[in-house]
Amino acid sequence: MLKGLRTVIYPAPNLKEAKAWYTEVLGEKPYFDEPFYVGFDVGGYELGLQPDRNPGTQGSIVYWGVQNIQESWDKLIEMGATQDEEIMHVGGNVYVATVLDPFGNLLGIIQNPNFEVKEKLNLKKAP
Repeated sequence: MLKGLRTVIYPAPNLKEAKAWYTEVLGEKPYFDEPFYVGFDVGGYELGLQPDRNPGTQGSIVYWGVQNIQESWDKLIEMGATQDEEIMHVGGNVYVATVLDPFGNLLGIIQNPNFEVKEKLNLKKAP
């Protein structure tokens, strides 16, 4: 069901300063830049900055890529996870949700066709 890690969301109460800092650190501008969210493409993975989350109290969210968010959500709930944030459409074809696993850990899932991990091409000649 889980396809691999795709996105990490960092709390950024001062979104303007966080965006400037990460733009400098990464050496590139964000691919998505709105007052409610800033997203960077970092080697095929996403670093997101979210202004309405607080460091320390809510922390970061790591999102696992899924093919179909509704099916994954339903399966996780069936397997004993509990709802945290229901499935939300966050732009384009991107959907996110979070659950708490049976042990109290926050588990994010994301359906984002913009961030599919691509296999590296091996251009070495066979011996």
